[in-house]
Amino acid sequence: MKPINIKEKFSLFNKNWHPHQVATVDNMQVILAKIKGEFVWHSHEEEDELFQVIKGTLYMQFRASSSGAGGEGGIRTEVVNEGEFIVVPKGVEHNPMTKNDEEVHILLFEKLSTAHTGKVQHEKTQTEYPKI
Repeated sequence: MKPINIKEKFSLFNKNWHPHQVATVDNMQVILAKIKGEFVWHSHEEEDELFQVIKGTLYMQFRASSSGAGGEGGIRTEVVNEGEFIVVPKGVEHNPMTKNDEEVHILLFEKLSTAHTGKVQHEKTQTEYPKI
């Protein structure tokens, strides 16, 4: 039981879109990641995800369902600023991204069972998160 210095942990890695586990809380994990550019559209059928922006601005894209805002096939983007967080409910297709070549630092809180890109396999998909 020691405090975890988030800035120090971010200094331990450089690779974008490669999550690192910094703690577990019951069956949940606390993850740090550096992101830059666009990720991949995906969803998590059984798990919610919390994204907190530590540094920069995150743009979280959502695909609207035929009954959702934006109409069928529409994309809605929520801007998440430094110091804010957003919860992505289970089953909701989403795509995190950054703009203007900005590297954004995020903290994620999710179940240990959450697959990085859900059922989608992509070159950015990670299957193991280093513990730091």
